[in-house]
Amino acid sequence: MAQVRRSSLQKRMRGVLRTAFGMLPPAVRFPVLRYMIDCDPAPDARLELKIAETKEELEACFRLLHDAYVGSGFMKPHPSGMRITQYHALPTTTTLCAKYEGRVVGTMSMIREGVFGFPLQAIFDLDPLRSEGGKIAEISALAVHPDFRKTGGWILFPLMKFMYQYCTKYFDTRHLVIAVNPDKIQLYEALLFFRRMQQKTIEGYDFANGAPAVVASLDLRKAPHIFREAYKGRSLRKNLYKYFVELKLPNIRLPQRRYHTTNDPVMTPELLDYFFNQQSDLFASLEDRKKSLLWSIYTMAEYRPVLPLLELDPVGPVHVRQHQRFSLRCPGVVTFPTPSGPRPFILNVIEVSLSGFQAECKLDVEVGQEGEALIELGENEKTTLKVSAVRKMESEGGVFVGFKLAEPDRVWRECVAALEVGHTSYDLMI
Repeated sequence: MAQVRRSSLQKRMRGVLRTAFGMLPPAVRFPVLRYMIDCDPAPDARLELKIAETKEELEACFRLLHDAYVGSGFMKPHPSGMRITQYHALPTTTTLCAKYEGRVVGTMSMIREGVFGFPLQAIFDLDPLRSEGGKIAEISALAVHPDFRKTGGWILFPLMKFMYQYCTKYFDTRHLVIAVNPDKIQLYEALLFFRRMQQKTIEGYDFANGAPAVVASLDLRKAPHIFREAYKGRSLRKNLYKYFVELKLPNIRLPQRRYHTTNDPVMTPELLDYFFNQQSDLFASLEDRKKSLLWSIYTMAEYRPVLPLLELDPVGPVHVRQHQRFSLRCPGVVTFPTPSGPRPFILNVIEVSLSGFQAECKLDVEVGQEGEALIELGENEKTTLKVSAVRKMESEGGVFVGFKLAEPDRVWRECVAALEVGHTSYDLMI
C-alpha cells in the first residue's frame, strides 16, 4: 500500500513539474528541450524504416494508429481495430513505418495535396501558404508502439529523419503543415522550429474527434539554415542539423523509382477493397463528388469492381484535359539559339504530359522561343526534344514556363504511357 501511495505521489509531482515547466516562456523552455535531445547516429541494425506497402505493414500501421488515437481520445474505437482515413486511399499519401525485428513499432503518414485536399483544410485556410509557392504536405497519423515510447526517441527520431529526407528528396515538398494537440506542439516548435500559423487554439477538430488543435508549418527550404544555426557546436547525438541533413542512416530503405516521380502509391485493387470496403465502409460513405474523383484517379479496368458506385448521375459537364498531366521532379536544360551562339537555361521539370511539360526556370525565358531540351526523366531515362516556350507565369514561388513538344520521342512516350497505366510504384518499375 505504501508503494502505491509513493507511486501516486510521484505521478502527481511529475504532473506539477510538467505544468510548471510549461509555464516558462518559450525562450527559456525551448533551449532546455533542445538540450535534452538524444538521437542515436547508429541505431540498432534490427530497426528498419521503409514505406508501408504490403497488406500486413499497412494493417499494422493502421492498428497502431487506432490504439494510439483511441487511447488519447482522438477517435472512438472502430470494429476493425484500425484507423483508416479517406486520404490513405489516394496515391498522393505515403505511409512510413518503423519495424523492429520485423514488427511495426512506429508509423507516420504524409498527405500531399490531392483530389481530397488536406484534413486540416476543414479548420484552416492554407491560401497564404500556397502564395509562397511550392508543394504542401500535411504530416499526420504519427504513432509509436507503447513498448518504445519511453526509450528517448529511439523510434521517433529515426522516423522523423526518414520523413524529413523523404519529403525533401522524394516527395517534392516545400511546406510541411501539422494540426496537433496543444500538449504536443512544443515538440515541433522547440526541436523542428515549426511556426504557428495562428496563435489561437482551434477548439473542435473533427478529424481528431473534436479535440483541440494547433496549426503550424515548416518551410523545408529554410529549415537547413535554421537547424544549422540552432544546433551549432552540439555533439552529434544532440545536433538535429547533422542528424537530419548530413547523416545517412543505413536503417532507412529508400524507394526505388524508374522515373523521377514524386509519389510512391501502393494501393492495388486488392488493398483498396480490403481496407475501404471490407474493413471499413469508407468508400460507401463518400459523397458522390469524391466517388467521382476516385474514378478519375483509378482509371484501369482492374480497379472498377472495388470502386464505390455513384448514387446519382453526374450533374453538368466535366472538363477533361486533352492530355493528362503527371507530377515529376526532373533535371533538364533547354538551349535556345541566339545571334551570339546557343544559350542554355537550367530547368526543373515539375509536370509532364504527352504533348509538353511545365518547368521552373531561374532565368528569363521568352514566350515563343524554340529550342532543344535535354531532360532526365529517370536515372537511366534521358530524352532530347524539340520544344517551344508557350506560356510563363511568375509568382513568389518562382518563374514557371510551359513548353510544347514538337514531337515526343520513344523515351518520352514510354514514360507518359507508364504513368498513365501504372497506379503503384511497382507498376512503374516493370
